[in-house]
Amino acid sequence: MRKNINSLREESLNYHSQFPSGKIQISPTKKYSSQRDLSLAYSPGVAEPCKEIARSSREVYKYTSKGNLVAVITNGSAVLGLGNIGALASKPVMEGKALLFKIFSGIDVFDIEIDESDPEKFIDVVKAIAPTFGGINLEDIKAPEAFEIERRLKSELNIPVMHDDQHGTAIISGAALLNAITYVGKHIQDIKMVVSGAGAAAISCTRTYKQLGVKPENILMFDSKGLLHVSRTDLNQEKKEFSVNTSWIQNLEEAIKNADVFIGLSIGGILTPEMLKTMAKDPIVFAMANPDPEIDYNLAVKIRPDVIVATGRSDYPNQVNNVLGFPYIFRGALDVQACMINDEMKLAAVHAIASLAKEPVPEQVNIVYNKKNIFFGKEYIIPKPFDNRLITRVAPAVAKAAMDSGVARNPILDWKIYQEKLLDRMGYESKMLRMIQNRARTNPKKIVFCNGEEYDVLKSVQILSEEGIVSIPIVLGNEDRIKRLIHENNLDVELIIIDPEKEENREKLEYYANILWKRRNRKGLTLYDAKIRMRTNDHFGAMMVDQGEADAVITGYSRSFSLSLRPMLEVIGRADSVHKTAGMMILLTKRGPLFLADTAVIPNPTSEELARIALMAAHVVKGFDIVPHIAMLSFQNFSSNSKTSSKVSQTVAFLHKKYPDLIVDGELQPDFALNEFLLASKFPFSKLVKKRANIFIFPNLESGNLTYKFIRGLGNIQTIGPVMLGMRKPAHVMQMQSNIEEIVNLSTLSVIDAQIRKN
Repeated sequence: MRKNINSLREESLNYHSQFPSGKIQISPTKKYSSQRDLSLAYSPGVAEPCKEIARSSREVYKYTSKGNLVAVITNGSAVLGLGNIGALASKPVMEGKALLFKIFSGIDVFDIEIDESDPEKFIDVVKAIAPTFGGINLEDIKAPEAFEIERRLKSELNIPVMHDDQHGTAIISGAALLNAITYVGKHIQDIKMVVSGAGAAAISCTRTYKQLGVKPENILMFDSKGLLHVSRTDLNQEKKEFSVNTSWIQNLEEAIKNADVFIGLSIGGILTPEMLKTMAKDPIVFAMANPDPEIDYNLAVKIRPDVIVATGRSDYPNQVNNVLGFPYIFRGALDVQACMINDEMKLAAVHAIASLAKEPVPEQVNIVYNKKNIFFGKEYIIPKPFDNRLITRVAPAVAKAAMDSGVARNPILDWKIYQEKLLDRMGYESKMLRMIQNRARTNPKKIVFCNGEEYDVLKSVQILSEEGIVSIPIVLGNEDRIKRLIHENNLDVELIIIDPEKEENREKLEYYANILWKRRNRKGLTLYDAKIRMRTNDHFGAMMVDQGEADAVITGYSRSFSLSLRPMLEVIGRADSVHKTAGMMILLTKRGPLFLADTAVIPNPTSEELARIALMAAHVVKGFDIVPHIAMLSFQNFSSNSKTSSKVSQTVAFLHKKYPDLIVDGELQPDFALNEFLLASKFPFSKLVKKRANIFIFPNLESGNLTYKFIRGLGNIQTIGPVMLGMRKPAHVMQMQSNIEEIVNLSTLSVIDAQIRKN
């Protein structure tokens, strides 16, 4: 994946500066539309919860957001990859951490940047603001001050406090270590370990490994000056814990001989191929320096085929990613109102994460990483970040450990209900998008973009190329105009430009025109007309896909949907079993992805066509490992006294008879289809009771298109589409004047479409 530094810099600055600036905001959680609402929210009504809290401090969890609010606090003295950049400059990083808390576990965060380097004063500030929060995540504070700051705050506050730089990596790598040792058939108490690095993370990791069973006498730790040895006079208290009295070892090269495990939290390239060769049989190497590991993954497995390697990078197997831990650890701690995060809770997280990696992997995870079957082994010793099960395994394990160790003040009584609440907290609206992007990257495709003379399309192509979603972008249009646009807008993108009008492409145009003429000459198309059509970008791009010279085609930016669709149908056409194509929009919402069809093609579908649309939509949804729950929409609920509702009723009856296992029902009004409780109270017989509808089939194009356009106009819900249903090969038509985000999303989905068809 190629990323130009200047391009990335510009993209990042634009991303952070778009209105509203930054990455997080505060949103009301209660109604505020009327004067009465405001009188309850503030004066005079707010006095009542204040009085309750004054009488009993525990009531603060009942009446305020404290129980779901974490402070991410730093002084910016040790920001990953940037060093001591100060409090103010560290704010974007802390906002990023806040975003991860929210999307992975539903926890709200205030980021607090304290301009104070004196540990005692820093501690005083944190203690003074602590009553606001249910927990505190310390971040990017340099060692050795970080150790004392965390120790003091843990002992002097009655809420969970954790320095994630220390314990996050320790917990995730600890789980990986347990599983790696299990896989190679060794015993943890027998292994010999070498640790490169002696900062906060390295020391915390090694302490965790000791708690898991690694013997202290089997650990050799190195800092930038060499082995931590009892004869050294420059060691702080934390480093002294790991100092040894060994005379024969002078350097890392000697220490690594016959070692079972190498732990790297230092600098890239420090573990040489020669050193790796001298390690014991089935060596375990955790090269966690970022962005350059202590040894390159591909080099390591080439030199030692028996090695198990974990790194901090997402482009290699076994990524030691803190996001596997901290969102769920704090989630569990907050939910039982724990007064601290103790060793029992951290070890519970270790074992929960390790255990999850040994279980069968859900198909959704296989799909995301484009694998047929991910299974426990050398390339999978820790779960993937996109595994939805993490929140329901790690958070309950942490909560239970808090209860068992006596630090929980609000014990959980019903674990099944608790797991359901955990799933409801997750940010599904962004998770779906991250999932399809990650899946697309695993096998990027060659995409042809018909509207190459548009800035938004070229910018989208740059993003798709940099993200590794599109392998070879091809843009169609006037070469001079396209190059001028790229130059004027300082775009940095490698692409293939094809101008169908150019003389150099005349032979290809003639070849394409002959193919089209032979297919459609009995429908009145002359060879002359075929040549004229092949001069247009849409026909030319569609033929490239038809002939296997590209994997998918994207068009529609500058012309109406119907005009852009026609060339796709003329050249590529429908799949053999499809009577009519249809269009489906995907809405990314807090309740999960919603699929709307037909929103683009068939004006007034018959009952049979509605059934086909429903079945095509269900087929696509299954491709995302989502069980289809189909609501057939009408302006009436279970009433057939109009042409529209009668048509829908016939469709449902047909689907119930022919596909009895398909979860589908109607006729339903949209509010009943969306509200499972309303549906259950009025129509308890419906097949959708206790099943959240996720596919919505509209009775005609007018209703579907108007609904989608209305939602799109609101601007607060991300959309993907329209996704073309029933095409013979991947061809997708965007909405006219789609924005960059919409073009990127639809193009990403077209890559997945091509992947599925290829397989």
